[in-house]
Amino acid sequence: MANYDSYEMATSLINTGVLTVYLIIAIVSFVMAVLTIIARWKVYTKAGKPGWGSLIPFYSNYCLFDIAWGNGWLFLLGFVPCVNFVVAIMLCFKLAKSFGKGTGFGFGLLFLNTIFFLILGFDNSQYIGPQ
Repeated sequence: MANYDSYEMATSLINTGVLTVYLIIAIVSFVMAVLTIIARWKVYTKAGKPGWGSLIPFYSNYCLFDIAWGNGWLFLLGFVPCVNFVVAIMLCFKLAKSFGKGTGFGFGLLFLNTIFFLILGFDNSQYIGPQ
């Protein structure tokens, strides 16, 4: 009987730990999503696009491609397998250049997207258009 109680207690502790980790991950994910929405809203308004466009799924990609490339319909390349990977990488560098930033900032957008979108939205850089 004692072994069964210790097994139940160990299982309960493990379950509590796992649920705590999942809760922390959910909270961090929610905060990152809100920060990304705020950052994209600022970038869109800085580029002369409506900020609410960052909330609409396909329209947000259309606006982002329009900001970076000058042709929003290129977002359809995101639906082509293998091509979408290359286009997503190119988008980061084109977006950096359209705000007068360099290649290093493009790598930042690629690897630390939310942080560099926040920097792009709240710094004093000006939108200079597609390059």
